Amino acid sequence: MGKVAAKIKVMPNSPDIDLDALQERLEESLPEGAKINGFERDNVAFGLVALLPTVIVPDDAGGTEAVEESFAGVDGVESVSVENVGRI
Repeated sequence: MGKVAAKIKVMPNSPDIDLDALQERLEESLPEGAKINGFERDNVAFGLVALLPTVIVPDDAGGTEAVEESFAGVDGVESVSVENVGRI
């Protein structure tokens, strides 16, 4: 089985949110079998910064849907969208 790498854009619900704490909550929310292979930050506008974790999931896990759902349920997350997906 192969693996899939996905860059996911996580928008916080406020520019005042502690991004380091949000990053930790995202890591803790990951479903079994998924792991984060690094974070990037993207300045969006007016002080709002999006987190861009690269998530590795097994190919047989049904894609990134479980990760997206777990990230969406994290406190402080406004929206979650997949930016890029590829097999590794």
